[in-house]
This record gives sequence, C-alpha cells and structure tokens, in this order.
Amino acid sequence: MTSEITMVVNPVAGQGRGARAAQPAAAALRDAGFAVRTVVGHDADDALTRAHAAVESDTGALIAVGGDGMASLALQAVAGTGVPLGVVAVGTGNDFARATGLPVRDPAEAGRRIAAALKDGTGRDIDLGRVADRWFGSVLASGFDSRVNDRGNRMRWPTGKSRYDLAMLAELATLRAVPYRLTLDEGEPVELAATLVAVGNGPSYGGGMRMCSDARMDDGLFDITVVGECSRATLLRVFPRVYRGSHLSHPAVTVHRARTVTLEAPDTTGYADGEPVGALPLTARSVPAAVRVLAAE
Repeated sequence: MTSEITMVVNPVAGQGRGARAAQPAAAALRDAGFAVRTVVGHDADDALTRAHAAVESDTGALIAVGGDGMASLALQAVAGTGVPLGVVAVGTGNDFARATGLPVRDPAEAGRRIAAALKDGTGRDIDLGRVADRWFGSVLASGFDSRVNDRGNRMRWPTGKSRYDLAMLAELATLRAVPYRLTLDEGEPVELAATLVAVGNGPSYGGGMRMCSDARMDDGLFDITVVGECSRATLLRVFPRVYRGSHLSHPAVTVHRARTVTLEAPDTTGYADGEPVGALPLTARSVPAAVRVLAAE
C-alpha cells in the first residue's frame, strides 16, 4: 500500500468542526509515517469529483472528515474499488462512525486508529446497500420520516435541527398510514399499511435513532423495520424507545431480513443515509464486503 493517503474535508460539518478536525487527524497520520494530501470541496459535487479522482489515482486510503453526509459521499467514491475508507467523525449524527466502531468527535484518536489499521493491514469489511446508483451504509428511509425530510427541505425558516423538529410536528398533525407493496428477495409481493419502512444496512440513522437496532453490517442481509398503522398517541409514546432499540418489541413493529427489497408506495420519497434518492418504487440490494473501513475488526 502506498504511504500517501487522501483526506477529504467538509469545512462546515458540525458548525465548523470539520475544518478544525482535519489538522489533528492529519498530524496523527503524519506522525505514523503517512503522507497526507488534504482536499476541500467547494460543494458536495466538487468534493465527490475530487474523491473519485483520488481513488482513481490509487491513493492508499480515502479519509472523510465531517459528518454522516461526508461519510456517505466518500462511500460513493470507494465502494467496490478496494480503496479503504477512514472516517474522522465530527458531525451532528455520526451514525456510520458509531456503527463501525470509530471514535466520535476525537479527531486525533481517529487519526491514530486509522494509521494503526493502515500499518497493520487490518480493518473491517462491511456490506453496503445500493439503491438506484447510490450506495448507502446506514439506512434507506421511507414513509413518515422521509415526509419529515421532504417538508424540512422545503422550509426556509428556521435553520438547523429546529427546522426538522417543526417539520415533524407538522407531519404528526396529518399522520396517516400509507399503502405499501413490499417484495423481499424472490418472494411474492405483500400489501400492507405502514407508517414507515426502514431498510437497515446499519442499525441507526438521524443521530442515534436505532430504527433497525439488530442490523449487522457484515451478514449480507438488510434488517427491514416496518412500523404499521398507529395513532399519533402511540407514535409519540413509542418514539423515545427508538433510541434504545426497544421499539422492536412493540406489536405495531415487524422486522424482516432479506438480501433485496422493493418498496412501492404512492407519493413517498426514499432517503438513503439522509440523502434523497427518488420516489418509490425503489429496489435496494445488499452488497457483501463492499468496502473496507479502517476501524476495529
């Protein structure tokens, strides 16, 4: 493996933590003997172009500095290429880093662990999901949570997390189950009414919501969590349990496991790792060992 690696930075992640985190992470890598080339994208498209260029130039590793959005962007460049991925997680949610055993908001320690994995030739091979032309590491969301995202993305005020809190309240006011058609692997389609359906390659999204709490990232299978028809009162009562993963025992919740899943529902957008991938119907497939993450095995 070449000793030159590439660090892609989101300078605005975590209210500027991305830019501040790059220096101690890079210092830890240089102290371990690696040459670090840092690139900063002007926007997401530019950052992705630069990440692809680094991978195509046979960089020894791609290191994403930022939050889940930057980790997801890096996955688009490294998936299926053999180039390992490191993540210096300094965003708000950091679900991907937590799921893969990487330190959160400790850039120097993240740099040291990445360097150790590179030197030892170790790491963790994990599965990724693929829907349309997009890879995802955590969760493909649809239903109530994707409608919250839709509404939040349309709002110009307020800014930050409070925008999505307000969007959630607005969606709760009009809560309704949606008719879904769900096809798992080669099985027959099943029609059901659901408040939401989440396809988990990893266990959590949205900053620690363990919607697919039992999902493993190395078993070649998705955990598909279906929240059936429920009232606003029930959703509000059960929602806090999502952060512990204990909602899976509620009678309104069912979990399926499959290698591929097709979701069909009217007027519903799918979001993969928080990014919109298009209106349903969508088909997602699990791709085993699609990327090596520089983390503890």
